[in-house]
Amino acid sequence: MIPSPESTVDATQVLRRFRVVFNAVRSHFQQVEQQAGLGGAQVWALSVIRERPGVGMGEIAKAMDIHQSTASNLIKTLVRRELIVMTRHPADRRNAQLSIAPAGQAVLAKVPGPFEGVLPQALASLPAETLQRLDQDLDELVRVLKADEGAGSIPLAQL
Repeated sequence: MIPSPESTVDATQVLRRFRVVFNAVRSHFQQVEQQAGLGGAQVWALSVIRERPGVGMGEIAKAMDIHQSTASNLIKTLVRRELIVMTRHPADRRNAQLSIAPAGQAVLAKVPGPFEGVLPQALASLPAETLQRLDQDLDELVRVLKADEGAGSIPLAQL
């Protein structure tokens, strides 16, 4: 019996594939940073704010699938650089509403998409069955690594 191509795959080949994926992600974020002068996660947050004027901190965290404290740190930088404007809700001063400033619009005009990065876009284009298999296989890899699942809320652009 002739072995199937799947049975001849070894760890080195899979490692090489991970390297290709990581290098594609890193190259994209390096290009974004060179063109925008901002990190990829900041550019992504800026694009979310442009798409959803008046968005709040929690909505940014949810849209980017990151921890709220991470979103808060991203927003602080964007406010400090005057790329977005933060206004407090009149009825509840704890609620901040965010909108993009003209300087933020100018930054986004310089940057090629996708703003969220190439990996989320690529994953979104995969068929549901492929995503299901990939999720199950990566879950097994995470278990073998005994990796911190909390690291999943850190944007790739910040790794």
